[in-house]
Amino acid sequence: MSLTIGVINASLPSYFPQEHGVFDAASAMLDAIAEREGYTVIQADGIPMDATEARAAVSSLTAAGADFVLVLHGGFTMGDVVREIATAALPLGIWATPEPTLTDDIQLNNFVSLNMSMSIARGVRDLQANPVQWYLGAPTDQQLVARLEQTFSALRARKALKDARIGVVGGLAPTFYNMEVSSDTLIRKLGVTVDHIDMHTMINLMAVQDKDDVATELRDMTATAKVRGVSDAQMDLTVRAVLALRQIAHQGDYDALAVSDWPALQENPGMHPGAAFSWLEERDNLPVASEGDVLGAVTQLVVKALSGRVGCLLDMTSPDLQRDQILMWHGGGGPLYMTKDAVHWINHPMIGRGTETGPIYGAIADYEFANGPVTVLRISRHGTAQFSVEGQISPGPAIGFVGCRGWVGKFETTAGPCSAADIVTTVMEQGLEHHFVLVPGAFRSTFEEFGRWCAMTSLDVVPAHAGLPAI
Repeated sequence: MSLTIGVINASLPSYFPQEHGVFDAASAMLDAIAEREGYTVIQADGIPMDATEARAAVSSLTAAGADFVLVLHGGFTMGDVVREIATAALPLGIWATPEPTLTDDIQLNNFVSLNMSMSIARGVRDLQANPVQWYLGAPTDQQLVARLEQTFSALRARKALKDARIGVVGGLAPTFYNMEVSSDTLIRKLGVTVDHIDMHTMINLMAVQDKDDVATELRDMTATAKVRGVSDAQMDLTVRAVLALRQIAHQGDYDALAVSDWPALQENPGMHPGAAFSWLEERDNLPVASEGDVLGAVTQLVVKALSGRVGCLLDMTSPDLQRDQILMWHGGGGPLYMTKDAVHWINHPMIGRGTETGPIYGAIADYEFANGPVTVLRISRHGTAQFSVEGQISPGPAIGFVGCRGWVGKFETTAGPCSAADIVTTVMEQGLEHHFVLVPGAFRSTFEEFGRWCAMTSLDVVPAHAGLPAI
């Protein structure tokens, strides 16, 4: 997913911006970012001197497909120019460079101009629905470059959701009321469309897959991870599920799937598709959320836009508050690249246990996450809110339950370090849905900025406490 950055150079009539190379240096820096990340930078012609010229500049960028308008104060800029630009609905950034010298005559007066511009923008723009981000620094300032790169990444994720399509196969898992989602709100807030697909479509497609295609896919799956205890019949069904879901995604032009993996598929054809989910996420980079979790799939799409890879959809399963860790786990799918050791295809450990036949409804991926920094994320409340926390995967008190798993500790939010008890309190009292996406690396700040560009509410950490929560 690319991003088109529209730039408007702004200044009073003055030779100082050109003398100090402000516009050229900024353009070179933006072009370097664009080349590295696959973005496109377009510049409005000239330097608008009044509202009429500013309106023309915005119109030209809009017509060229700009996703973001960046106003660069090369020198002091009159308020009518900024006010006109700020009335446009496009995401907006306003940037001022520092003074080239701190003696004699002031050359640019950019900070004052930035201050005035932000005040004007607040007066004419709904900043909750259409935020404005300010930037201060020279093109050679690495902190500024990192700040701009974060904005571009966040906006690329926002764009990835616009017109995204999610196929929901079989609907929501029975009684999972907390994961119900308003399709209308998703379209209005994020531009995401949800299509519902009858489970029989998947089952019927599984039955008619070509045997040679099944054999080829099975060879690839078993070359990547060893089969441990799963019957040939169950592996055959797993591969057929892969091919059927891949076909559904391609035919429907879906960016992600949300699949009700139980109980219908256990009745017919008698399997669990967890390993199919893992394989599609690993091989196709296609998000597949279990239990029909639409917002889980939406979160996965954002993670994919930010990191380039699908994360792992998990439950917060077993807090160990004394060790200040939480076991993140799921007995369904998860991409294989996150493992620290070998991966095995095993029978689903829960479905069928306690019966005469036992847990034969395979298969799932079994592995532990590699140690290191991770981010845990969730888009919540019909796409109107977001939660994120960073942490570290490290050894826990036990190996953890079979499936995709890892112990997370050393939690940190925007407000600073927090405990596992704080995270548990937050999950309970904010009413967060019980699926979270875990992805290797530090993405909290970018995810939070993405949420602000989408006018989401931030679900802040609630400190652990005794007694009833505050209302």
